[in-house]
Amino acid sequence: MLTEEQVRHVAKLARLNLTDEEVKKFAGQLSGVLEYVDILKEVDTEGVEITSQVTGLKNVMRKDEVVKCEATREELLACSELEVDSNQVKVMNAIK
Repeated sequence: MLTEEQVRHVAKLARLNLTDEEVKKFAGQLSGVLEYVDILKEVDTEGVEITSQVTGLKNVMRKDEVVKCEATREELLACSELEVDSNQVKVMNAIK
């Protein structure tokens, strides 16, 4: 079973703040997950082809094409629901 210290270390790596009660709770749960992984390690995977997905789907890609925009700056600024100041859309400052 994982120790409380190990759970706190994992929580720190995941940037989680856990209470003492949560640490005790998750120690048991994480230990159960790791025990299950140990069981899965016993499965014979010799000869099994490596795969990252099984559906057969492939990425659909298209070539990027540059298309000239026919709208003027004024037309584009007029489309904005946000306030326009000095020919620029004024947005909220996210940095506090």
